[in-house]
Amino acid sequence: MPESSARDSSAPDGTARGSPVPEPPRENAHMRADRLVSLLLLLQNRGRSTAPELAAELDVSVRTIYRDIDSLGAAGIPVFADRGPAGGFRLLEGYRTRLTGLTGSEAGSLFLFGLPGPAQELGLGAVATTAQLKVQAALPAALAERSRRVQDRFHLDAPGWFRETEPVPRLPDIAEAVWEQRVLRVRYQRWRGEVRREIRPLGIVLKSGIWYTVAQADDAVRTYRISRFQEAEPTPDGRTFERPAGFDLAAYWAESARRLESRLRQDVARVRLSPAGQRLLPAKFGTPGERALAAAGPPDGDGWVETELEVESEPVAVSDLLSLGAEAEVVGPPSLRAAVLAAVAALSARYHHPGEPDPAPASRPTGPAPATTPRPASASASASASAPEPSPAPGGPTRRRGQRPD
Repeated sequence: MPESSARDSSAPDGTARGSPVPEPPRENAHMRADRLVSLLLLLQNRGRSTAPELAAELDVSVRTIYRDIDSLGAAGIPVFADRGPAGGFRLLEGYRTRLTGLTGSEAGSLFLFGLPGPAQELGLGAVATTAQLKVQAALPAALAERSRRVQDRFHLDAPGWFRETEPVPRLPDIAEAVWEQRVLRVRYQRWRGEVRREIRPLGIVLKSGIWYTVAQADDAVRTYRISRFQEAEPTPDGRTFERPAGFDLAAYWAESARRLESRLRQDVARVRLSPAGQRLLPAKFGTPGERALAAAGPPDGDGWVETELEVESEPVAVSDLLSLGAEAEVVGPPSLRAAVLAAVAALSARYHHPGEPDPAPASRPTGPAPATTPRPASASASASASAPEPSPAPGGPTRRRGQRPD
């Protein structure tokens, strides 16, 4: 295949490189040096690559790649351009660089390997890419190839299904404050209104695609949803703080999540479930649904079972239980059963208009009638009624299923 020096004026695929492209924003020398190292390591690790492929990997324009390739060539790096449809840029066969030492920022980004989206949101996308390339370049050839195969075959998608990624413009600033132990003055949008205060951010958590920061505020450790920060700036004097001795972010989060779960699910419903309802229960209720199925009594002749299910406050429980449709019947407590009946009646009235034929009656589930003295459930208000906002747990007000903690 014919080849040429990378300093030729045409692209590797034979097309001209003179088409007008908007000039990129100005950058400092450090940013460009980091990108040149990343470009060199990409060519070393992956072999022949086209300009569009390199531009996509480094998140720059194709024109920037051409300019950087020229800079590498001018610095004595043996970069060659193979022409034609299957062409691209490559290093001279056998050439290897030893620029594989990690900077402090790159070493700190190693935990984000495999998480390009979160790394980009944290403002560490380019740093993490360079760190990964350096690690791969330092590996023996067999291990480097194995690393690339794993990367090609496994992918982690952090956000939950059917949820758009939240905009988090303050995330890089908060992450920097966490790293530098810097006090922040923030404006935060709570569900009850806006609040201004100083916080000392201790850590950042990514939960189901939603970013939170755990921070000290008013001598208490609290959890804040990062998308709700309207402002987050260092104090005018650049004040720093000392982390609490022995603070463990992972342990705090696990305990905080456990408290939220126990606070939200303080009521118990007794329900009957059809075979289809039994299949739906774990999908709709998660771990509480799995526990309820494990404790269910024996099935009757039609396959229906009866069990106790942990539920949230009554309004939320009604909505959750109705999501099972006709595959579940609420047996007790009487107040919850009455609330479900009232919701069903309201739905029927909403969908039935004068002159329309009455809908065909649904067959009533078979089995014994509901008991008149069911096991009482503890009456409790929603967790949001008493919990401060932002709460010490990674949650907020009573929510409908599908919403994440606030």
